[in-house]
Amino acid sequence: MKTPRDKSIGSTSCSHQHRFDVGNVVAERSTRIVMIITAITMVVEIVAGWSFNSMALLADGWHMSSHAIALGLSALAYAAARRYAQDTRFAFGTWKIEVLAGFASAMFLIFVAGSMVFGSVERLVTPQSIHFIEAIVVAVVGLAVNLGCALILGNAHHDHDHGHEHDHHHDLNLKSAYVHVLADAATSVLAIVALLGGMFMGWNWLDPLMGLVGAVLVAVWAVGLIRQTGRILLDAEMDHPVVESIRDTIRSISATSTTSIVDLHVWRVGKQSHAAIISLVTDDPQLTPESIKRLLASREELVHVSVEINRHKVTSDRCPDS
Repeated sequence: MKTPRDKSIGSTSCSHQHRFDVGNVVAERSTRIVMIITAITMVVEIVAGWSFNSMALLADGWHMSSHAIALGLSALAYAAARRYAQDTRFAFGTWKIEVLAGFASAMFLIFVAGSMVFGSVERLVTPQSIHFIEAIVVAVVGLAVNLGCALILGNAHHDHDHGHEHDHHHDLNLKSAYVHVLADAATSVLAIVALLGGMFMGWNWLDPLMGLVGAVLVAVWAVGLIRQTGRILLDAEMDHPVVESIRDTIRSISATSTTSIVDLHVWRVGKQSHAAIISLVTDDPQLTPESIKRLLASREELVHVSVEINRHKVTSDRCPDS
């Protein structure tokens, strides 16, 4: 027969903090700078692409147009997360605003890849003359800009993560901005290769072909980013190592008492921070929510833990560990 439940809300006060991520001021500033640089270069490349009739150069410019929007979205997400950090409407903080921006940026990349495919196929079917020298000059300038932007964002990533354990979820908003810049750099390289091939070998078909190669590359990066951000937004992380660590802790208790997990929910609330709700059935009268939390205290990534204890006598229909 079960006795009334012992419940814990994870704190001794109802007004405790729910901001589990401190933000990334350096990344916010760097993203804003890169957005401005990208927007300026975007205008130059699109105008040059139309003027010199280069599909590869136009593809690079089209990339930059969507990247400028995506980078602006990333910068806006940082600002919004910081502005609403103390807003009590956000039950577990505002970090997922940044993750949502990363997801939206990845969707922009998919759109650009599709546009590249369409434009490249059109140029393959209907070839047009290209002003090679002018197009190569603009593509080289675009590549230099992209590499400079990648350096800015790379330094922001290094400064923020210095001294922390590396995790592929460090800052997905910053990663999305970095992927956009890398995509620009890659398409710039492909554009230069295509233009050189066309100018010296007469392979004009190489220009739209490189556009297709660039589209595939960008699509692969976008899908990877969508998977990472999507898992967090959908709270699909019950396979994270911290979950098994919680199960192992409860199994260690089972060695001296009849204790099992009947409900367990773990989800990410920050780059390296998780919240957990744990419901147990036990015959140990000494077991309390506070004692469970003390056992889990060594897991630094568990920043918000709620524990519920259900009492019962030892019976043959013991709830299985789940």
